[in-house]
Amino acid sequence: MPISGSTGRRSTALAVAAAAALFGTMALPATAEAHGRGHDKPKYEDLQLLAINDFHGNLEPPAGSSGTITEIDPATGKTVATPAGGVEYLATALRDARQGHANSLTVAAGDIIGASPLVSGLFHDEPTIEAMNEIGLDVTSVGNHEFDEGSAELLRMQKGGCHPTDGCYEEGRTFEGADFPYLAANVTDEKTGKPLLKPYWVKNVHGVKVGFIGVTLEGTPNIVTAAGVQGLGFGDEVETINRYAAELKRQGVNSIVALIHEGGLPASNVYNYDCGAAGAGISGPIVDIARNIDPAVGAIVTGHTHNAYACMIPDPKGVPRSVTSAASFGRLYTEINLKLDKRTGAIVRPSVTAANHVVRRDLPKAPDLTALLDRYTRLAAPISNRATGYITADINGRGSSALEKPLGDLIADAQLAGLSAPDKGGAQVAFMNPGGIRADLVYKATGAEGDGVVTYGEVFAVQPFTNMMQVKTLTGAQLVQVLQQQVSGANEASPKVLQISGNLHYTLDLNQAGAARVLVDSIRLNGAPIDPAASYRVAANEFLAGGGDGFPAFAAGTDKLVGASDLDVFNAYLTAHSSAGAPIAPPASDRINVVPVVKAG
Repeated sequence: MPISGSTGRRSTALAVAAAAALFGTMALPATAEAHGRGHDKPKYEDLQLLAINDFHGNLEPPAGSSGTITEIDPATGKTVATPAGGVEYLATALRDARQGHANSLTVAAGDIIGASPLVSGLFHDEPTIEAMNEIGLDVTSVGNHEFDEGSAELLRMQKGGCHPTDGCYEEGRTFEGADFPYLAANVTDEKTGKPLLKPYWVKNVHGVKVGFIGVTLEGTPNIVTAAGVQGLGFGDEVETINRYAAELKRQGVNSIVALIHEGGLPASNVYNYDCGAAGAGISGPIVDIARNIDPAVGAIVTGHTHNAYACMIPDPKGVPRSVTSAASFGRLYTEINLKLDKRTGAIVRPSVTAANHVVRRDLPKAPDLTALLDRYTRLAAPISNRATGYITADINGRGSSALEKPLGDLIADAQLAGLSAPDKGGAQVAFMNPGGIRADLVYKATGAEGDGVVTYGEVFAVQPFTNMMQVKTLTGAQLVQVLQQQVSGANEASPKVLQISGNLHYTLDLNQAGAARVLVDSIRLNGAPIDPAASYRVAANEFLAGGGDGFPAFAAGTDKLVGASDLDVFNAYLTAHSSAGAPIAPPASDRINVVPVVKAG
């Protein structure tokens, strides 16, 4: 794999780490040693990494809860939600951070595109790739959402060229692709066994080779439509990283950074929460992954969970190692500073510090990103600004921490209404996966439409996948299994509570274990118990209906009828059921009776 030239065009600042005594035998030399004596050449090279993850095409400042970061107000000591994000501000923040740093690289941990708002999604995320080129992204791993439109489209994102169906969007302008490499070490072609994209990228930093290995979560096929990952295999994250770390070391690359699209769950949602030197304040898949990755990897940049953390998690030898994530949507960036030993070529682990910084909206806008955003906003305006409905207040989806979300209820109601007619599938109940709800419906106007007006662009931000709706026949027993699979099997450790139409009610007792959390005797559809032997017509989007998110009971359904897209169904419902004089109020969210965990003592 080729090694690129020396770097020197970036810069930044940083904080947060653990004492050097925690890091084992590789101690950081005294200042005189670090900088050499007399006229000796320096023995260490400083490197700054600026990291983002899960940008999801959020070029415009995200609205509602998706556009805030939780922090502690230093004046009051209270938790506040600070507006953050927007690519114009992100570009300025990164450029300011690079000042004074001779060596700076900007990296990402996947989901840069996919599930994007309309100004990017309408153009198959070409605007976001162009924006990442402008802000100076050097390298990223793939994430699960990079596969939303399939591997051929991901390769087009890398290499460029007009869309095979929609063509080019402006006369005389051809999409040129990413200036940065996408890394997919654990994504292989099932026929050839070879990686779909480069497994790693190496940068020569003034004589020290620094390698970046990029992977997505092994479970990507479970959270992407089958068509999106057709013909691809997804390998174990740890096994893949360790294999390529060994390959890099054989090539003389001893400074290694892992870019992993998998993440953790910090104990606090405050963006600069300190999870402790031993990583006790963070849980989730990344903890086991980090504990088993080769100690030769000096730092780990993560994503996927949309959380913010800058933690120290012990490596297999028990030595603390930096593991970071910058929330999502460009609201934060992580600054990682480290020293490279010019003699050994390795990252000096005690030197690694990491901290997240808020992308505040009081920064000057970057003019080049403003021009890019204006160009695509003008192209999208005729579609994006069209009013489709009216609401009385915020209807939260992504911004709701409840298991049953007001916007989830509304979407499920829309799907039942749109697919209940005999010629539309005869649906009797509808389900919506919570991960498919990507934003909130916000009462306050985001443009010139006026408060309470819902535009097509805002609905697109909520449901950007344009999944086709399906209606299938399930037995009553299978319908009960669907509810049980929310909290058992693949979802037992991290439940995925489906959003349901208003004619379905049941109790979820979180004090129980596995499938027993769903109290079967409490399930009522239109006020009646479920008959295990009866047949029911069930509506869901194609991802969920195909068994996605750990719901194989859906996949077992029969007599499939394919309807309109989820986006079209939701827009049609808003138009038919709301007006300026009769707007929709947030649903009561009273369909699932949740019995919370009773703490001992």
